Amino acid sequence: MVFVSQFFKRIVFVLSLSIFAALGLGFALGQFGLFGVHAGGDQDGAYRQMRVYAEVLQRIQSDYVTQPNMGNVTDGALHGLLDSLDADSSYLTPAQYKIYKEQPGTAQVGIVVSKRYGYGTVVSVLPGSPAASEHLADGDVIEAVEGHSTREMSLAVLRRMMDGQPGTSLTISVVRPGKPDPDKIVMTRVVEAPPPLGTEEYDNNTILYLKPGELTAERVDQIAQQIETAGKGRKIVLDLRNCFGSDEAQGFRLANFFIKQGTLGTLTGQKYPTQIFTADPAKFLTSAKVAVLINGGTFGAPEITAAAIEGLNRGPVVGAQSFGEGSVQKTIDLPGGAALLLTVAKYEGPDGKIIQDNAVNPTVAVVQPSQEDEFQPAPDTGDQTLDKALDILKAGNS
Repeated sequence: MVFVSQFFKRIVFVLSLSIFAALGLGFALGQFGLFGVHAGGDQDGAYRQMRVYAEVLQRIQSDYVTQPNMGNVTDGALHGLLDSLDADSSYLTPAQYKIYKEQPGTAQVGIVVSKRYGYGTVVSVLPGSPAASEHLADGDVIEAVEGHSTREMSLAVLRRMMDGQPGTSLTISVVRPGKPDPDKIVMTRVVEAPPPLGTEEYDNNTILYLKPGELTAERVDQIAQQIETAGKGRKIVLDLRNCFGSDEAQGFRLANFFIKQGTLGTLTGQKYPTQIFTADPAKFLTSAKVAVLINGGTFGAPEITAAAIEGLNRGPVVGAQSFGEGSVQKTIDLPGGAALLLTVAKYEGPDGKIIQDNAVNPTVAVVQPSQEDEFQPAPDTGDQTLDKALDILKAGNS
């Protein structure tokens, strides 16, 4: 339990510093007009916040067990401050910003990563990949990459470090559920093509099963071809479990295949021009009954599709809560070579709920099978989520 204890101690320490940093930094940013914010209003309150922050720094410097490196203390506070906003907002030190700006490698180990509770987290694993061979699963915590703790690492830098040249090795330390100590895993990066579009026929060919795996423009084109070939009367199971996509436009595009009219979603922020995504009747493909499958590995663009279909009552969403990702970041250079990656807008579903904050919750919840079974398409493998969706469609419910 040593790692667990250290894990929570570090979280408490950094979050405590972050609170004080937020007070002082927020005032300072306002004073200097960064992001267009200017000081005003409750000046006395701002000065009180600055005094508290100054007192904390003074106590750390004078009373800590050893003479601290105040640069590291400040960096830790800034990391915690940005981490407390959301996983995509980050403070990058000059060294981290340099890594972030480097050209990413073309090879990976088959992991989609994000951050939860301050540490790197596995969102989904590509079948047949080096990560799958090591039995990594969504929810596993990546404690360190190449010996560097992910707690002090921004998500942007973490993703850069996961990529590399073909044939190079990647060493990570992973904490798995039920195990207190991390496993050290070494994998070789490879260039892997995304898995093909999964298709299957059920109920005497009256139900078409589609599993994208990844939402790219090409994959959405393939789905369109399948829907058009299937004909208007064919019911559809759209399996978005362990499906990811960084191009939110493809999520709206896929939703539009099933939705003829209405607001598919919205992108909005404090100072970001609001964008409303409305279904285009010309892109509508089918009025057939549809059921969507989701789980914790449903990440990014697929969440937009699921939120739109659910929010407009187009069909049931079956499974477990999605991951919760969908935002726009702005890069802001800081003096000395550091930078901020700041979330400036987030996507909302038709119901107005922010996907990144609330995720997508199923209309029909199903206890999830083991990771090894999730990629099996046939009901006789014990895929309860798929079985439930098939039962709903066979019964004529939507």
